[in-house]
Amino acid sequence: MSSGVVLEGTTVFSESGRPCRLDYRVDCDPWFRTVSARVLGWLGAVSIELEITAAPERMWTLNGRPCPKVQGCEDLDLSFTPATNVLPIRRHRLAIGARASVRAAWLDFPNVALAPLEQVYERVAESRYRYESAGGFKAMLETNGAGLVTHYPGLWQCE
Repeated sequence: MSSGVVLEGTTVFSESGRPCRLDYRVDCDPWFRTVSARVLGWLGAVSIELEITAAPERMWTLNGRPCPKVQGCEDLDLSFTPATNVLPIRRHRLAIGARASVRAAWLDFPNVALAPLEQVYERVAESRYRYESAGGFKAMLETNGAGLVTHYPGLWQCE
């Protein structure tokens, strides 16, 4: 348990034609760095239960197994929700026109693996961020006053 920020939510979606529901909780330190996360739910008839931890020296585990590929990452990026984009947005507090490079521990779902993902956030307006990730993916994120993504083109729209 952290003494900082908690990010909690639920996602319901279809994955490869199968219904999926995932409840998540991400505990962070006061600087919006991930400390631990828990993901519970189901994909079709299969139960999902994931425990992710990041030690202070940024060593990560997934269900108790070390994940050396993501050593040094500050953020957890859950592939099934844009909610975790708030962590680097809040931590960096970018001025309009400024940009920050981030290396996140990306939870690839449904493969259930952590992989490093290089990301760039550029604040282009009060509530807009240009987002880029390794491999050439780009999107213009719309956020609310708390930095939570409210529109992620092609993937997410807050209702």
